[in-house]
Amino acid sequence: MRRFHSYGPVDERKHFTVPRKELIRDCSENLVGDPEEGGHYFTIWAPRQTGKTWLMRQVKKEIENKYGDRFVIGTMSMQGVILEDADSGNELLSWIPDLMRNSLNVSPDVPKDWRAWANYFGRKEGLFDKPVILFIDEFDSLPPKMIERMVTLFRDMYLNRESCLLHGLALIGVRAVLGLGSQRGSPFNIQRSLHVPNFTEEEVRDLFDQYHRESGQIITPEAVSRVYESMRGQPGLVCWFGELLTEKYNPGTDKPIDMAAWNRVYHRALNIEWNNTVLNLVKKAGGEYRNHVLEIFGKSDIRFTLDADWCNYLYLNGIIDTKTETDEYGKETSVCLFSSPFVQQRLYNALTTDIVGDRLPILALEPLDRLSDVFDDSASSSAELNLPALLERYKAYLKRLKAKGLNPWKDQPRRADLHLTEYVGHFHLYFWLQNAVGRRCVISPEFPTGNGMVDLHLKCGEKRGIIEVKSFTDISELEYSREQACRYAKKLGFGSVTIAVFVPVDDEDILNQLSGKTVSDGVTVIVSAIGWV
Repeated sequence: MRRFHSYGPVDERKHFTVPRKELIRDCSENLVGDPEEGGHYFTIWAPRQTGKTWLMRQVKKEIENKYGDRFVIGTMSMQGVILEDADSGNELLSWIPDLMRNSLNVSPDVPKDWRAWANYFGRKEGLFDKPVILFIDEFDSLPPKMIERMVTLFRDMYLNRESCLLHGLALIGVRAVLGLGSQRGSPFNIQRSLHVPNFTEEEVRDLFDQYHRESGQIITPEAVSRVYESMRGQPGLVCWFGELLTEKYNPGTDKPIDMAAWNRVYHRALNIEWNNTVLNLVKKAGGEYRNHVLEIFGKSDIRFTLDADWCNYLYLNGIIDTKTETDEYGKETSVCLFSSPFVQQRLYNALTTDIVGDRLPILALEPLDRLSDVFDDSASSSAELNLPALLERYKAYLKRLKAKGLNPWKDQPRRADLHLTEYVGHFHLYFWLQNAVGRRCVISPEFPTGNGMVDLHLKCGEKRGIIEVKSFTDISELEYSREQACRYAKKLGFGSVTIAVFVPVDDEDILNQLSGKTVSDGVTVIVSAIGWV
């Protein structure tokens, strides 16, 4: 029986595979173009583990099946090329014979320079007697100067098609192939570049249907939908969850893979399961553009634009995505959001530790505090937690820190107006909750919009509750947040919701005036204003 596979290209003989026939056809037609006059030179790009190498292999088969031996087709990979001197073109030239031998079945000498290598594809004195279609995989692994040198050479070859047998060319990578690392931009026509998209929901269902047909084991539609929604169809992550659900954490082939199995797998994927794709995303998110990633956790209106280096880097590496919003006047705006709920939550967990640390400097609660009013208040018939009482403990914790001369906001990132950036309070409150009630409750950050708004869901036995985390901007925005929280709580069937709003003041009178309780449409909305300076 075949299985799910998430590391490296899939093999349809051994692994469950999405056929993606239209994508293969588009790529094939671009490479072949006019069979008599020439195909196109273009790029295939997408984040890692999205199926680029698999696509390359499928397109090669497609062209061979349709055109027989009319073309010489080669698939060359730069992944194993190791260069000690990134500025030396001669060093890469020494790899050319092995690369061409393995991909094109020819054995040239080491070219004396790059022009000599281009001449290998010449019509008169080259190595080939028919047109060549060439894929170069992992092109991003080359140094930027080498990439620029090679694509400039390919452009010259394209412009001199009458004397060159390089019929079609596909450079496969993530970012640099688009020219975004070059001062001169890409020498290729970016509009013809091919983006490998995520799986659609239908394609994800098809993968799990294949598993059901071959194994006989039931997997519920709800569990399959959750795989798609949580990963937004990212191929590597979808197949990784397929492995976890059907192999490592399979409840037994005589039992269905249902929401209970899904919840168990999702929790472990967030906390204890290793995955190279996820670790790579976390590393990149915590790198040069870390503050931009953090800002997306605090604001929902950050404009998406590929003109910004940080934005195109995070987008092309699969950390963020974009959505288009339309205001009441019909004006469209593209804003940033995270690429998937799962990626967002993994980043949230990693960055919480990065910002707050791995332990609190003092106890989260007073030693004798049993939290009786939080869990067993007078309205004990209610299934909801007394979260305002819990947030009073958090505010008391901040005061105890201050009394000891400890400032949790010291050295944290600040905006141009010197106020703390919005996300700092979000992470700190979440970490405090984990320490204060983490042994009694499951605390799950939820991100309804994919950016900006953070909801902390608490489930403590049969009791539950929601804290919406906000940063204060002005009164009108706070009123809007109340209305929004009311609608959200009603949608989830909650009778109350608590808003923790961080305010850049420490004046208790102002904080008390901003705090309060309102009832709207049968939902109690409680605002707890928390000062931070």
